[in-house]
Amino acid sequence: MELVAGSYEQVLFGFTVHPEPQASGDQQQWTPVADFTHHAHTASLSAVAVNSRFIVTGSKDETIHIYDMKKKIEHGALVHHNGTITCLKFYGSRHLISGAEDGLICVWDAKKWECLKSIKAHKGHVTFLSIHPSGKLALSVGTDKTLRTWNLVEGRSAFIKNIKQNAHIVEWSPRGEKYVVVILNKIDVYQLDTASVSGTITNEKRISSVTFLSDSVLAVAGDEEIVRFFDCDSLMCLCEFKAHENRVKDMFSFEIPEHHVLVTASSDGFIKMWKLKQDKKDPPSLLCGVNTNARLTCLGVWLDRGTDTKESLPRAAEPSVNTEQSKIGKKKPGDVVQQEDTLKPNSKKCGLNDDSKKPVKGNSLSARKRKMVEMPEKKKRKKKT
Repeated sequence: MELVAGSYEQVLFGFTVHPEPQASGDQQQWTPVADFTHHAHTASLSAVAVNSRFIVTGSKDETIHIYDMKKKIEHGALVHHNGTITCLKFYGSRHLISGAEDGLICVWDAKKWECLKSIKAHKGHVTFLSIHPSGKLALSVGTDKTLRTWNLVEGRSAFIKNIKQNAHIVEWSPRGEKYVVVILNKIDVYQLDTASVSGTITNEKRISSVTFLSDSVLAVAGDEEIVRFFDCDSLMCLCEFKAHENRVKDMFSFEIPEHHVLVTASSDGFIKMWKLKQDKKDPPSLLCGVNTNARLTCLGVWLDRGTDTKESLPRAAEPSVNTEQSKIGKKKPGDVVQQEDTLKPNSKKCGLNDDSKKPVKGNSLSARKRKMVEMPEKKKRKKKT
């Protein structure tokens, strides 16, 4: 596996983690080994996402850079957004969805690296987005004080909910039966079947990252060194532990045989891996940590699993989530159902940008190995017609 973290210093760090053989009765040791650093962006990194083959990073320099983890080469840069890239989400091996301060949400083909669809999603910035486990719905929040539901099957806006403040995080639960919306230090828990708030969790400080550890347990990090586990049903804090010496910026959780792991990244420069206990009332134990000596901003974990179980977003012919049952499309006071914001084929130039003139600094991926791809103008015009 590979731990990857972006930083204010414009650098992407990669660390390979090797579980060491353990003697009988001894605790297994996990050792992170520096694999690469890469200085492709010209501003601080703001988002990172991974699938079975690629790592993509977004930055305040308005570009998205692609890294091929199988070949360990840079694969190019996506240029379409005007503004900081705020969120990046893969769905399977075929699709990437990006959001930015320009208010756009873009759907990318992660094979050909073409912009399939572009939508003016929010009147302000897109601050966060999350894809339903089925791939049929997505949620986004922005600085226009709205929570928006997108029907990805039909490529249109399904539902708009006005909220009192600007939310900065939205996240589906693993089974997609609930979702959370984060505003400052508060987390509203929504049930999909009612599309209403079932409860609110309050954290000590402003929240910077959340990740579901199970369908009911949520890990919460904020502008402090503490990480807390909350039960989304009882709204109670199950446990808390000191993870870092400074605020925790991002978290990522995953499961491998015999281990349920939480990874944290902090402004103190450390990336840490924690082994979760079966009872989430017990704080996790530290597996390993590594100091990047940088101010970390975003985090991802690349697992060499060959292929994704979720290959792509559903085709338009497939039925969408039953909106009659979920009530997510039903109109309520203060809510608006909107049809006109449809996902449209992009009319603006987008695609891989040849970035080969940029210098490669430090112990980075070799410049000779770069594989920059630029779609010929003739081919682009043909695809538009």
